[in-house]
Amino acid sequence: MTAYFRGEVNYIMAKKKVTKTIDDINRKIKEGKVVVVTADEMVGIVKKNGAEKAAQEVDVVTTGTFSPMCSSGAFINFGHTKPGIKAARTWLNDVPAYAGLAAVDCYIGATEPREDDPLNGVHPGQFKYGGGHVLHDLVAGKKVELRATAYGTDCYPKTQLKKKVTLSDLPYAMMLNPRNAYQNYNCAINFTQKTIYTYMGVLKPNGGNANYATAGELSPLFNDPYYRTIGLGTRIFLGGAQGYVVAPGTQHNPNAARHENGVPLTPSGTLMVSGNMKEMDPRWVVGVSMLGYGCSLAVGLGIPIPILNAEMAEYTGVSDENIYTQVIDYGNDYPKGEGKSLARVSYADLKNGMIRVNGQDVPAVPISSHKRSLEIANILKEWVEKGEFLLTQPLETLPA
Repeated sequence: MTAYFRGEVNYIMAKKKVTKTIDDINRKIKEGKVVVVTADEMVGIVKKNGAEKAAQEVDVVTTGTFSPMCSSGAFINFGHTKPGIKAARTWLNDVPAYAGLAAVDCYIGATEPREDDPLNGVHPGQFKYGGGHVLHDLVAGKKVELRATAYGTDCYPKTQLKKKVTLSDLPYAMMLNPRNAYQNYNCAINFTQKTIYTYMGVLKPNGGNANYATAGELSPLFNDPYYRTIGLGTRIFLGGAQGYVVAPGTQHNPNAARHENGVPLTPSGTLMVSGNMKEMDPRWVVGVSMLGYGCSLAVGLGIPIPILNAEMAEYTGVSDENIYTQVIDYGNDYPKGEGKSLARVSYADLKNGMIRVNGQDVPAVPISSHKRSLEIANILKEWVEKGEFLLTQPLETLPA
């Protein structure tokens, strides 16, 4: 082939608009021909080659985030007893679980503390053990004490239950998290004269530090800002297993102000997600104690983004330099329900460890793990490349 002819072919390919389907990509996965890159790798590819060529070359971009996600928990069925019991109150390792369901069903929330926890009676409270820790212990294969009380009925006469259980003993344990993977979140700072204790961590007085969440360019919803490929039925990485998006999450707000690249500038989209706890890995389901605030659960979550066209390549090529968030005073404004933004900062600045707010340099501290977020993206990449993870067509995309 002459150099001239090769040039003509390359020109024609560059001008040709890329259009793929999820079925096309799944066919390539099954044939072992799929091209998968992580979100941080895609940044360089789009920057170097442009969105159209990147869409020709890449089929899937994998994302990941690992962060405390308070709105998490699990539905558990602990099995019928002889004689039967209709549990009215339930505890797992002394952490209350909601029992207002069927006879032996309950829901344990990540932020529920142990019943005997002193909370903030001695401030700042340590919140050493709660629902998130129970979930971790179950996934880790540890024994957990189950207690239940009941008022007794003709069909369920038993009124007391106490036994040790492991995850394998439970007939059913399904993680169902009402709000995960927030699409952007505030950067928290404190301009009062005292240290404060928040769900964004400990904030020193007089702007001593600024804490931020999400994994920036690796974060799932930053890579599909208008939810073109994500919705009900989207298969995801959840807690080390394959899970699913089941609905928009609570507080899902697609109408937030956005940058010209589509990325929201304030908290926006969220996901309700679900997965089988019996398939999960304790590395990705970790109980968290937040000093002076409460208990939580750090969740590992990742989504593969299908590159259906140049638009999706452009979205997944977004870099930390072009993702911004707002800085909010959690000492003065946030407790009053006021969302006054003190500054707009990029995730590149945040990850560099220093931002400028009100004329002063402030150390920036992540509460999400970039290292583990990248690890999730790489695990998901490996699953797809090996044909162990196929993409799904959403039954319905998220409200956008």
